This record gives sequence, structure tokens and C-alpha cells, in this order.
Amino acid sequence: MKINIQFVNMSTSDAMQAYTTNKVEKLATKYPDIIHADVFLKIENDPKGNGNICEIELSLSGPRVFASSNEKNYELAVKNTISDLEKQLKKRKEIAKPYL
Repeated sequence: MKINIQFVNMSTSDAMQAYTTNKVEKLATKYPDIIHADVFLKIENDPKGNGNICEIELSLSGPRVFASSNEKNYELAVKNTISDLEKQLKKRKEIAKPYL
């Protein structure tokens, strides 16, 4: 699986890149049909105190799967986005199972 991480409106961080790669690879071990992952880490000015955005788009057979979250820090944003993706992939796997 190929992972592409892009930092938008912020400087790159090796620690954040390693953390995100680790989380996405764990997801890929559970769901081996994932071909490619595009990760976008963004920063925005938000009056609520949030503004650290993580968007992940997964390519697999069929339609792409996308999730995004806006949190106080990047670790929490990545964790919530991965959780949302896992729910979508689990639902997709359950739908496909009866037809195998």
C-alpha cells in the first residue's frame, strides 16, 4: 500500500508523519484491499480553538472512502479520522460478504 502525506499551510513534521503512517498501516493490516491512502494535514484559524484538520482518502476496489475531522491537535484528528474510516470499511465489508 502506498501512503501519500501532504502538509497544507504548515511545516512538515517527521514525528507527525511517522504517527500518521503507523495508524494508516494498522488500518491496512485489518483491510488488505486498500491500495492507496492520501492524507492531508491542514491548519486553519478557528475561533472555537479547533483548526487542526486531518483528511484521509482511501483507494480500493469500488468507490473511494473519505473521512475528515477537525480537532484541537493533530493526533486526535488523525485518531478520529481513522476511526471514521474503520466504521465505513467495516460496513462495506459486511455488505460485500453475502455476495462472496
